[in-house]
Amino acid sequence: MDKRKNYLKWQEYFMAVAHVSAMRSKDPNTQVGAVVVNSINQIVSTGYNGFPRGVDDEEFPWSRTSEDWKKTKYPYVAHAELNAIVAARSDLTNCHLYVNLFPCNECAKIIIQAGISKVFYLEDKYASTDSVKASKKMFESAKVEYNQLPNIEIKIEVKTK
Repeated sequence: MDKRKNYLKWQEYFMAVAHVSAMRSKDPNTQVGAVVVNSINQIVSTGYNGFPRGVDDEEFPWSRTSEDWKKTKYPYVAHAELNAIVAARSDLTNCHLYVNLFPCNECAKIIIQAGISKVFYLEDKYASTDSVKASKKMFESAKVEYNQLPNIEIKIEVKTK
């Protein structure tokens, strides 16, 4: 008997784990998941966007817009990449990061500082923003490779009774 042909390739597998991690996010608008993988294809850490540990997400806003910035989610939410990096219990030098949305400039800084060498992503819907332009400029300067993974469609349904 021959081996199964339609198994998940590594990149598909890691992106699927990032997608499942994103499903943990309580953000009503944007769910992002991240997975850090070492050189022997072991998952080192995962993360998703949400409020910092100990911060009650019932007491803070989830809004995207307000005339008062402090009444939006942006000053409070920790991004998936940050959560995955700080949750890691090992050196991340030369690890790879899988994330479903291209990292913002703040996440790019911590990715570079952590020593991550490659970033794989699915979507780049904010490519025209200054934040993402700054991320790409920093990645290029720091020699962090970034690649969009094409043709990966991930659909996972959770059915509860």
